Amino acid sequence: MKDFILEACVDSVESALAAAEAKVTRLELCSNLIVGGTTPSPCLYHEIRKYTDIPIHVLIRPRFGDFCYSDYEYEMIKQEVKMYTELGAEGVVIGILKSDGTLNTEQLKELAELSKGRSLTLHRAFDVCVNPYHALDQAIDLGFDTILTSGQKNVCIEGMDLLKELVTISEDKIDIQIGSGVNAEAIKKLRPATGARAFHMSGKTSIESAMEYRKEGVNMGLPAMSEYEVWRTDVKKLIAARKVLEEI
Repeated sequence: MKDFILEACVDSVESALAAAEAKVTRLELCSNLIVGGTTPSPCLYHEIRKYTDIPIHVLIRPRFGDFCYSDYEYEMIKQEVKMYTELGAEGVVIGILKSDGTLNTEQLKELAELSKGRSLTLHRAFDVCVNPYHALDQAIDLGFDTILTSGQKNVCIEGMDLLKELVTISEDKIDIQIGSGVNAEAIKKLRPATGARAFHMSGKTSIESAMEYRKEGVNMGLPAMSEYEVWRTDVKKLIAARKVLEEI
């Protein structure tokens, strides 16, 4: 049995199939990865299921930005957790904060109940909470299986000290899954330094759009983002990361 988890974060069928080819442990499925990920369409979920049975954990996040949600947004989150549980997803990835930066344990408890025993991951809302040690204890009490974290830094290498503490304090009661900036080189440093066994990465690479005609000066979104650049998972990056995990 492998003593590691390598999760690929994907937002397209193409990326999911590349991850499956790389023989990752599981997928975190989302949409709009370029803004940190939002809840994916069930059509995307179904299309991926046509081609692979790799376990899927679905990100439930109604919008980009902070994790303090309105009543309308929370109702959407509840319905999406229920929907993906009924569709057969192996897990859901959730996180809600109160305005004071603490976990909204009341809402998270309700979502855990709606997930009906599926695997639960607390996403990087953890990285902007006020007290990571208290949030760790709360996540364990709520029955979460995994915390996805960069150690409360923009990239995981910078959060190494806290990541090591979290792994030690958790005492194997919950997986501390390292994310944000994970690649083969980062794993070489983080795996022995922190003792973490779970890693999360997108392995993104930019490819050219298939469009031959290109209208200049018109943007469909943020001006800084090219309309003719597509992000996909690079199978080679995932294979390299998996190889490091197998060798350490």
